[in-house]
Amino acid sequence: MRRTLIAGNWKMNGSRAALAELAGMANAAAEHPGVDVVVCPPATLIAASCDVRGDVIIGAQDCHAAAAGPYTGCLSAAMLIEAGATLSIVGHSERRTGQHETDAEVRAKAIAVMAAGMTAIVCVGETEAQRDAGDAMPVVAAQVAGSVPDEATADRLVVAYEPLWAIGTGRVPSIADVTEMHAMIRTRLAAKLGAETAAAVRILYGGSMNAGNAAALLAVADVDGGLVGGASLTADAFVPIIRAAAAVG
Repeated sequence: MRRTLIAGNWKMNGSRAALAELAGMANAAAEHPGVDVVVCPPATLIAASCDVRGDVIIGAQDCHAAAAGPYTGCLSAAMLIEAGATLSIVGHSERRTGQHETDAEVRAKAIAVMAAGMTAIVCVGETEAQRDAGDAMPVVAAQVAGSVPDEATADRLVVAYEPLWAIGTGRVPSIADVTEMHAMIRTRLAAKLGAETAAAVRILYGGSMNAGNAAALLAVADVDGGLVGGASLTADAFVPIIRAAAAVG
């Protein structure tokens, strides 16, 4: 049985004052112990977040593939662990597009995260042009093949499907589209990792999930949670998603 995971990605938002919001999220996590609640704040807030996290799991938004070296502005898995993070997002679409990260680079980051004992949330997803051209499935399948490490285990890997055209836009794929994509990802994971491991890997949906659509999205068979952006910045917006996840079970 895969536990539902609701992960909030604060992106480049938040200051120490925002930790008051985290306290409210921690209360919801305590009220719904069947849901794993994750918040990935900016790196500057990871350590401070750990002081008020309660039952919330604190993660990072990115991790460099190297253990150390001349990589100005980057953080290694060991550094993130020392700050208090126990997982890290890698390959988010905003890094794939803005920093031009390749599948190979995302895979290397995921390997570094897992080798350090952390969990990697590996993001995959298509652009609007790729969706309109009918290429969404092969594009995402290729990203799964190239980004997910062959040695990944279910306790160290989460996959997040995030259609780029739905992130922050309020647009959401149809339930049929989400069902088809998540089922394909599960099939591709089985081919790469084996059926038993693939069956235990959690696949999240990311892309304008909010209180209004969370229940419907989380009810899809292979949707095991959500990677939430803007709606994770306040407890008022994030807590209803946690509650929806608990209700769906």
